[in-house]
Amino acid sequence: MTTQHDDRDGPPVTPDGRYLVVHGRLWRRSDPGLSDERRDALVHELMDARRAKGTAKRADDHDAVEAARQRVDAAKTALGERGPVWWDDDAPDETRRLAENTRYAEWWATHEQA
Repeated sequence: MTTQHDDRDGPPVTPDGRYLVVHGRLWRRSDPGLSDERRDALVHELMDARRAKGTAKRADDHDAVEAARQRVDAAKTALGERGPVWWDDDAPDETRRLAENTRYAEWWATHEQA
């Protein structure tokens, strides 16, 4: 599957492709089973929702902020970044955990960290 990237390509990716590592923390990647068209539509919705959230915050519109947060959550869940995991081997979700404290610790220890 996907392997780690160097700094020019973005954050490192765990050897199994499930997570990317940002500031030493694991963040779940999108479900690779999504079609390109579906992924593109969801990413577009996610970006629109994030812009809407920023606009609502600047306008101090609490209801609009909450509605935008719900849109962000729905898009991230549909992408597979939140909610039920997209893999089927019963491995737990380790999102937000420090890589050094997970089953990826050995891999992370050998990764050239900036």
